[in-house]
Amino acid sequence: MPSTDHNTNLQTRHNRATRLLHAGLALAIVTQLLTSLQMHGPDDVQAGDILFQVHRYSGISATVLAFGLWMTILLRSRGTDLGALLPWFSGRRLAALGRDIKVYAGAALKLRLPEHDPEAALPSAIHGLGLVLISAMAASGAVYFVQVALGLHSAEPDGMIAMTVHLALANLVWAYLIAHAGLAMLHHLLRSMRLSTMWAFGR
Repeated sequence: MPSTDHNTNLQTRHNRATRLLHAGLALAIVTQLLTSLQMHGPDDVQAGDILFQVHRYSGISATVLAFGLWMTILLRSRGTDLGALLPWFSGRRLAALGRDIKVYAGAALKLRLPEHDPEAALPSAIHGLGLVLISAMAASGAVYFVQVALGLHSAEPDGMIAMTVHLALANLVWAYLIAHAGLAMLHHLLRSMRLSTMWAFGR
């Protein structure tokens, strides 16, 4: 079991702005995904139209929150740095990522979960990919919203590049959300990481 000092360090790893923006973005994305299952479209007068409006404005919120989280990452004094989240431009970080992948692959073959390490290269890279993926999905939806609002395109999404990208990324976000939340819960249950690391909102 991790030591008390280890848990304390984890709980103070992320500043309050990071935790609040992460929570808001998670809520907005979950709302987006759930409403997408039943909404009918902007011109439907049934209940699906209400869900579309919720989907639309939660998407705008997700775009703003994602931008805020990126800015917080750039400006914050503690937490995972930008280079660890996006290691693709550093030979040193890519080498560390390769070593980490081998560690996790070896553990998976033994049906084990490695001890949670907030400094490890693979979790940081996965978090970065998730943020890029979610940001791109939110931004593509926002582009569609602006194009329709300005009259540059009809509300019918067929054939729109922005909406094609949005729908394709949504499927990847579903997979990421399930895997990310599932692993976080598993780490919490195994007591290698507490959910309060990111889900505590006090100072």
